[in-house]
Amino acid sequence: MTAVAIQRVGGAMPIERSRRHFLSQLAVAGVAGAGGLAGVCFDGPVSSFAAEPPTEVTTITIEKAPSTCLSPQYVAEDLLRAEGFTEIRYQAIDTAPASAVAQGQLDWDMDFAPEIITAVDKGAALTAVAATHVGCYQLMAHDHVRSIAGLKGRTVGWSPSYSSSKDLVALMTSLVGLDAEKDIYWVDDRTADPMALFIDKKIDAFLAVPPQTQELRSRGIGHSLVNSATDRPWSNYFCCMLFSRTEFVQKYPAATKRIVRAFLKATDLCFSEPARVARLMVERGFTDRYDFALQSLQELPYGVWRDNDPEDTLRFFTLRMNEAGLIKSDPQRIIARHTDWRFLNEVKRELKV
Repeated sequence: MTAVAIQRVGGAMPIERSRRHFLSQLAVAGVAGAGGLAGVCFDGPVSSFAAEPPTEVTTITIEKAPSTCLSPQYVAEDLLRAEGFTEIRYQAIDTAPASAVAQGQLDWDMDFAPEIITAVDKGAALTAVAATHVGCYQLMAHDHVRSIAGLKGRTVGWSPSYSSSKDLVALMTSLVGLDAEKDIYWVDDRTADPMALFIDKKIDAFLAVPPQTQELRSRGIGHSLVNSATDRPWSNYFCCMLFSRTEFVQKYPAATKRIVRAFLKATDLCFSEPARVARLMVERGFTDRYDFALQSLQELPYGVWRDNDPEDTLRFFTLRMNEAGLIKSDPQRIIARHTDWRFLNEVKRELKV
C-alpha cells in the first residue's frame, strides 16, 4: 500500500495551532476498493510503535448502532487492524451500551457520560479511559414549547432501557427550577421509539441524537430547545466517553493503549475528513444517508478531545446527578474507581498534544 496525504474535501479550514497542528502531520494508507483507512500516523510511520508490547488479545467486539455520532468507532476498524487486532466485530445490541459492556456482550463502546455513571453507581465494573467529542444530543420540542421551562406539564418521551434519555432532560429541567418527577409527564411507550411518537405529535419533546436531528431538520419538524454542541453548560463537557470492563483494562493494558490510540486517531479523521468518513460509513453499512452523516460530522466538534479534560465531564455530571437524586455516588468515588487516564496521557504525549 502507498501512503497518501489526506486533503480535506470542501476547501481549506482555519488552523488553530493549539489543537489543529496535527493536520499537517496526518497521513493514511488507502485500502484499495473500499476507501478505507489503514495505518494512520502522526509523527512517523506505523512502525514507530512496533517496539511496544503486542496486544494481548486480537479480537474485540464493538457496538453497531444507528447513531452517526459514534462515527469514530466505525472509522477505527482499519486503525485497529494496524494496531494488531485481526478480528473487529460490530454487534447490534438491544440494551443500554453500558450494560452490554458490563455483561460481556461488547468489549468496548462509546456512550454518554451519565449512562456510564448510572451503571457504575449500580455496581457495574466499568472503566472510562478517554472521551471523543461534545454535542451529540439535542432536546427537540414542537413549536408550542419555546423554552425548557415551557416543558412544565408537557409530555417528554424516553427509552426505559436507556436512562440517559431521561436523566439528561431531568438535569436540564432542574437548572430552570422544574421538578422532573412532578412537572414532566414522561412517556415510555415500549411499542414505539420517542422519535416516532414525536413525529406523530403524541409527545411534546424528546432527546434526539444524530441522525435523528438531521432528519427532523430536513422534514421541518420541531425545533431545538438545547443544542449540546453550542449551549452551555452542556457544550463545555464531553458527551461520548470511551470505556470498557474494568477487567479488560486491567488484564490487557497493551491492547487497551492500542485501542485508545486507534479511537483517538479515528476521532481526528472525523474532524479532518468528514466527507471521506461519511462515505466509509455508508459503504460499510453503518448508515444509509450520506448527507445526514456528513452533516453530523461537520457539526460535531470532534477536535475537542485534544483540549478538554474528560475527568471534568465525569465530575460535572456526577455532581449534578447526585444533587438531583439520580445516583448516590459522589465524583471522587466515580473518578477514583472507574477511570484510568494513563493510556490517554500516553497517546497524547505520542501525538504531541
